[in-house]
Amino acid sequence: MIVAGIGSKRGVSVEEVIAAFDAALARAELGRDDVSLVATPAVKGGEAGISEAAALLGLPLVLVPQSQLEAASSRAKTHSERVVALLRVPSAAETAALAAAGAHGRLIGPRLALGPVTCALARREGVV
Repeated sequence: MIVAGIGSKRGVSVEEVIAAFDAALARAELGRDDVSLVATPAVKGGEAGISEAAALLGLPLVLVPQSQLEAASSRAKTHSERVVALLRVPSAAETAALAAAGAHGRLIGPRLALGPVTCALARREGVV
């Protein structure tokens, strides 16, 4: 199972989210059909661009609670001072993907930033 974690600035568009999602997949040499769900920090639940992107992609959207983001933070590969100040985790996209992928989830690579959106892909190991 592959999870796409999404982080963003406020007010992102569905097009911006999908562009970052597609770019992250291309970098990992994966396709849209390889992804099982989209995850984002719970505080981003009101971001229409993120929820609309998940709906357009036909993927469930998981809103990851703060405690789960923090629990996954030691497995993140990148560090954003802005995100640390806002969410107390090193990367919104990476920690959301890792938390949703579970305790055995591993990042496929570091997050990809495209404009105001970041996307990180995590694989739940042991799941085909």
